Formats: sequence, C-alpha cells, structure tokens
Amino acid sequence: MGAAGVRRCARCAQVTHREGALTELTGVAGSWAALGTGGDPVRRGSELRRAYERFATAGRVERTVRPVVAESWRRCARAHVTPDGTASVELGDDELGAYRDGHPLSRVMPVIRELMGVYAVDGEHLVAVCDAQARLLWVEGHPEARRRARRMNFVEGARWAEAVAGTNAPGTAVALDRPVQVFAAEHFRRPVQEWTCAAAPVHDPLSGRLLGAVDITGGDPLAHPHSLAFVGAVARAAESQLALLAPRPAEGSVQLTALGRDEALLVAEGRKLRLSRRHSEILVMLARRPEGLSGDELLLELYEDEHVTPVTLRAELSRLRALLGPRLLLSRPYRLAVPVDADFDAAARRLASGAVAAAVSGYAGPLLPGSRAPGVVRLRGRLADQLRAAVIARGDPGLLSDWAYSPWGEDDLAVWQALAAVLPRGRRAAAQARARELDAEYST
Repeated sequence: MGAAGVRRCARCAQVTHREGALTELTGVAGSWAALGTGGDPVRRGSELRRAYERFATAGRVERTVRPVVAESWRRCARAHVTPDGTASVELGDDELGAYRDGHPLSRVMPVIRELMGVYAVDGEHLVAVCDAQARLLWVEGHPEARRRARRMNFVEGARWAEAVAGTNAPGTAVALDRPVQVFAAEHFRRPVQEWTCAAAPVHDPLSGRLLGAVDITGGDPLAHPHSLAFVGAVARAAESQLALLAPRPAEGSVQLTALGRDEALLVAEGRKLRLSRRHSEILVMLARRPEGLSGDELLLELYEDEHVTPVTLRAELSRLRALLGPRLLLSRPYRLAVPVDADFDAAARRLASGAVAAAVSGYAGPLLPGSRAPGVVRLRGRLADQLRAAVIARGDPGLLSDWAYSPWGEDDLAVWQALAAVLPRGRRAAAQARARELDAEYST
C-alpha cells in the first residue's frame, strides 16, 4: 500500500473500530477517552490524584474515577502490583532483535512510522508498539521524551502488561482488547503518573488473533479524544496493511481459527465465516480426523447426552453443508474435501518440534473454551496440558510470565510456583504472593 492509500485507510478507520463506531475526530470517545473536548487537564489531574491516594490507602474507588480505570485498579491490586515499582525488562538486546524481526508487526512498522513519527517528534511524544504480552518492541519519538521515559523503564524489551506494570494504555488495551486512553493519576504506578497515553490493539486480519498494540505516550496535551481516535486509526491502517501483505491462501485451502473463542472463524473459498458453537465443534472434529468420521462416531464426539439421536446430528450437518457448500463437506464418512490449516494443530506441531516459544505465542487461549462436547474437551485439555508442561519444563521467565498472567493461567499454582523460582530475587515478590494466595485457596 502506498502512502496515499495508507492515509485513506487511516481516515476511514478514524470513525470505526472492531466493535462499532469509535469516534469522530471532533467527538468524544465515551468512557474510553480520559477527557472530553474542552476538559481541564489540571483540574482533572488534581481530582484523580486525590482519588488515587484514597484507593491506595483505603482501597476505595471514588465515583469520579472512570469505570474502565476503576476495574483496572482492582485487577492490579489483586495481582499485587506495587504502586512505586517500575516495569521489568524481559527481552535483552540479544533476544530483542531476533524476536521483533520475526514478529508480524515488524512488517507494518513503516506504516506506523509514516503516520505517527512526525507527530510524535513535533509534539515531544513517544510512539510504542508492543506484542500481545505487552512487551515493548519499539519505542521511538522525541529524544528528550525517550530519556525521561527510561527512568520508568518505558524502553524496548520491557513488559508493560497490566498485571505486572499496573494500569497503562498499552497494557490495558491488550488486556481488554480495545482502544483505551490513560491520563495522569489513572496510571496505577506513581512513577508513570506524569504521563498520558493512548493505545489501540492490532489484530491479524485473517484470524482475528491479537498481535499487540500501538501506543502514543506524552504529556497532558494528549489527554484529548483526538489522540485516542488517532491511535485507533493507525491500528486499523496497520491491519489493512497486514491484509495486503498476507500471502494469498492456496486455492481450495481452508483456515480454521478456534483457540480462545467459542465461535470458530473459518476462511474458505474467499469467504470468512463465523460459525455457530455446534458447527465450530463439528469443524474441529473433522479437522482433527481428515479421513472422516461416521455418524455414530460424530455423535460420541459431540454430545454428552447419549440419548441425542442421529436425526439431530444430520439436521446440524445439513445446515452446515448449506453454509459451506456441498463441495467442502462430504459424507459417508463425514469429512472435509480439502486439508484444513487449524490454529490448534499449528500450536501442537510447533510444540512437537520443540518450538515452545512459538507454540505459546500462537496459543490465543483454550480451544473452544465454552464447549462441552466430549471430543473438544479431550482435545482442549490435551493441548493445554502439553503446553503448560512444556512451559514449566523450559523454566523460561518470559514464557512462564506469559502463561501465569494469561486468563487461563492466573489460577495455576504450579506455574506461579515455577515462575517465583526462576525470577531474579528483586522481582519475585508478586509471583510468590500469588503462589501463596493460590496455595491457601486450594488447601481450604
């Protein structure tokens, strides 16, 4: 995409985001923006400082605090984030270069720089891009702002996930998977409270998987709906560029995305289909068994209730065939006519080859987490258990942190104990506290 095309994408994206309208550039982004148009940052900053200290000392949230911030503060308190700490650097220079060169967002950094670079330098701001674990991969912008940001470890390689660095725009945007702005004392950690930041998540345009977030960080002038709309537009432009750069799927190929979502996404014959829960379960089972399954075998894999009749299954398959087309779904036995590239199979292949980091990076969550279909439950548990065991065995602090601070790992005692054992002495306190908390819960 040329510069003009990227700018057109950005202008179009300025009024939309994944869940609907974000904001007009002159409008207000609701509770996701820190200040409305015409808001007084000085008065609001004083109000927030008083509210923050009340929360820090008494655990009480004032009504003046935005709900998105109040909920984030509570999550940070539960994660034992220290108010006066700083972010830790998890990717050293020896790891950072290779990791970010292989990251999908490296391909859209030219677009991000073109749209944000001059704005950041002229406004004495910073542009940051993080991965899905909120590790900062690029931090660029005004030299003086970069120097000041180093004091709070807002640097490349540092992990700014909400659960370890407190409320902040890139970490909270990744945690909530939506654009968000954080102003002054809305930040959970005091060293960050002189800053304002706005961030928006970036997704893989094919699978919808969260890749990371783009962020702009600076002073009080950023506390305006414009900056939130702007960073949202840049994120959408980055996704548009990723779509253009993505290799065209092989003719007849099918992609199935089912990790971390109850309704799988199927891309086939140029169409992108969001499947119902039952159709998602059927496709997962057929993808795992390319040789096909009989009606009786499918019944056992899909239904807990042994009294469900073959008529019920045939009706579901008939609806699925109408959706996919007769060329894709065959019968006798039931099978798919073409190979399926499934994200859960890709994670299993990476793990089997010893590429644990790549397997964890591609693991967006449990397979169809809400499904109770026996076949899905077995497959979901097997993949999660194998990944978890590999992460514990590897003993890598970064991988253990990724798992422990994920929604599926936050209550995993063994992982928290393993993480506490491998972290440097000065960074163990939060992991040890969480491990003790879980141990006490499981002992009662």
